[in-house]
Amino acid sequence: MTVLQRVDTAPTPFVAEPLTQEEGSAMFRAALNLFGKWGLTDEQAAILTDMPLRTYRRWKAERPGRMSRDALARLSNLMGIHKALRVIFQEPQRGYDWVKADNEAFGGASALSIMLGGELTDLMRVRRYLDAERGGW
Repeated sequence: MTVLQRVDTAPTPFVAEPLTQEEGSAMFRAALNLFGKWGLTDEQAAILTDMPLRTYRRWKAERPGRMSRDALARLSNLMGIHKALRVIFQEPQRGYDWVKADNEAFGGASALSIMLGGELTDLMRVRRYLDAERGGW
């Protein structure tokens, strides 16, 4: 005779694990590629990553150093923006071009000009907009 075993189906709360330095390094390398696709200057990239231009250039040429939680959050948001654009646009170049295009959702400004405000919340604003557009949260 087969005995049924009780299976716990109660949902467990989601607890995000903090990003590791290794994940941060990988995201930084991906961001460098993304900045190239977006056609950014080193000065613009340094603003988006919130680091001095000299540090950005050294990390770009060598390898990233230790990243703060803020730096990891910035890189995570940049990767989220990239992912959302890849979902929204079938042709990758259209997504890359969208970043610099004027957008009514941002009062006629481009997403890049919003992100170049320099605050983490500026990156989050663009990411939230794109997530809503693609049907995500």
